[in-house]
Amino acid sequence: MLLLKPNCECCDRDLPPDSTEARICSFECTFCADCVEGILLNVCPNCGGGFVPRPIRPARDHRGGNFLGAYPASTERVTRGVHAASHAGFAADIKTVPPQRR
Repeated sequence: MLLLKPNCECCDRDLPPDSTEARICSFECTFCADCVEGILLNVCPNCGGGFVPRPIRPARDHRGGNFLGAYPASTERVTRGVHAASHAGFAADIKTVPPQRR
């Protein structure tokens, strides 16, 4: 079950469960689209993987109790404070490799 973290780990922007701006890597590191594109260059600073849009959990129960009310989003904020210049060095070689080949 995805945690649906409530914020961007870089800029601390709020990312509510229904946000279309949330991006995650395969480890669920969570960042906003602006940070992924402008600072992170589609390279996770924690694992080196790429990002995809975070799925949105249904707000209503359409079937079998699988909805946000039964499985709420996390309220624990995680902030790692990515240093842009340092990350640029880390991402320099990785960003040219497609995420599926990293």
